[in-house]
Amino acid sequence: MLLITNVETYTPTPVGRPDILLAGGRIERIAAGQRLPEGGGERVDGSGLVAVPGFIDGHVHVTGGGGEGGYATRTPELMLSDAIAGGITTIVGCLGTDGVTRSPEGLLAKARGLADEGLSTFIYTGHYAVPVQTITGSIERDLLLIDKVIGVGEVALSDHRSTQPTFDEFARVAAEARRGGILSGKAGVVNVHMGDGPRGLSLLRRIVAETEIPITQFLPTHINRNATLFEDGIAWAKSGGLVDFTTSTVPAFLAEGEVKSSAGLKRMLDAGVSIARITFTSDGQGSLPDFDAQGRLRRLEVGRVTSLFAEVRDAVQHEGVALEVALQTITSNPARILKLKGKGQLAAGADADLVLLDATTLAIRGVIAGGTWLMRDGQAQKKGTFEA
Repeated sequence: MLLITNVETYTPTPVGRPDILLAGGRIERIAAGQRLPEGGGERVDGSGLVAVPGFIDGHVHVTGGGGEGGYATRTPELMLSDAIAGGITTIVGCLGTDGVTRSPEGLLAKARGLADEGLSTFIYTGHYAVPVQTITGSIERDLLLIDKVIGVGEVALSDHRSTQPTFDEFARVAAEARRGGILSGKAGVVNVHMGDGPRGLSLLRRIVAETEIPITQFLPTHINRNATLFEDGIAWAKSGGLVDFTTSTVPAFLAEGEVKSSAGLKRMLDAGVSIARITFTSDGQGSLPDFDAQGRLRRLEVGRVTSLFAEVRDAVQHEGVALEVALQTITSNPARILKLKGKGQLAAGADADLVLLDATTLAIRGVIAGGTWLMRDGQAQKKGTFEA
């Protein structure tokens, strides 16, 4: 058992300074006056700290991504220490452009490995291409038969790297994901990679207009890729859709028109978009390729999971967004949208996933996953199997 006292607590709603009692990998109680039973447990004074739910990163290339510039540009796998440094306790792994040398089976194995090391992990089946490459032979079967599969993605649209799926092909993907999600009790969402092509969200709008598939079946990501897509995303979200910001970026992309996630969050909220429709993900270990007008690779960077909370912190410290609002993009919102039971909140019965922040700087000082310390007093308590 672990008892944290005197800690300012956001569930993500601020609730003052209750005591937080953890037991058996779950939150036992959050209330003042809690005590440890005789003969067991640890008591921690949380003075000067803020307790928030463990962060959920819903789009991470855990097996690596990239390859757009040839074999030498395949990005490396995610290491446990990177997730710990970013306060991330739950990860959804995905594949990207390459679905040949990176396989769904390999993705599932890596997710299970990270789970053995202490994180909660899930995956999307498929990658950029349509038809979707699955493990069991169909989207429905993957959702029904593989515990960690919660949806499909990232399937590419409006991008020269996509397989240019037709209306019927993409509608079938969404329909199969919906059926599999309903039957398995999972989210069954389609995580949609949005490129910077002029078609934007038009194919998704057509599917919503011409079929019975609800708008919330889709989770378009990279919505802050450029100004045009960002404005399209505002209209999509105001019509009931979901939007996902990518927090990993480089100065060159911002100079070329990418919208910084922290600033974009403020702009969307000011435009009347409900915070409940917005999530942040890092695109960690994915490639950040820059192509010229002829589609030739000019440079390539690697996404970092540590960018996830960095953008939430920037939204609070530089954009004036309330902490309880900004936190929702990486806690309660992805937990609700992806149907991750026990995640994204601090409440009795929820999983014991917490991040402790410095109350003044909001720097990450502690990470607890499943009731186990992964970071304490700013120092990692664990590393991955093959980390020095």
